[in-house]
Amino acid sequence: QVQLVESGGGLVQPGGSLRLSCTASGTIYSIYACGWYRQAPGKERELVASITSAGSTYYADSVKGRFTISRDNAKNTVYLQMNDLKPEDTAVYYCNANGITTLYRQFNGWGQGTQVTVSS
Repeated sequence: QVQLVESGGGLVQPGGSLRLSCTASGTIYSIYACGWYRQAPGKERELVASITSAGSTYYADSVKGRFTISRDNAKNTVYLQMNDLKPEDTAVYYCNANGITTLYRQFNGWGQGTQVTVSS
């Protein structure tokens, strides 16, 4: 019933910027919170940033001051602006959202992932 689609990944040089987008569609009544996760080869998936429907944000220490999460509730879209990218930011980035559907069902959805590669 709920599907998330990410876009905006790609190859960028160190110090560059990328903006990731994630749009949710389906029978959504309300989204409680959204988050961006990333997973590098051989490593566990980690939470990078999250935002609640009220606008409260969280950032992993490794990205504080460089990444900014935001959302457009009317468009059911969450963004991750990534500045001053470093090689260690290279990973597949996944969008997550949880909330409730119009049929009063809880959902916890994941996007398909988008590759971010930071290399010279």
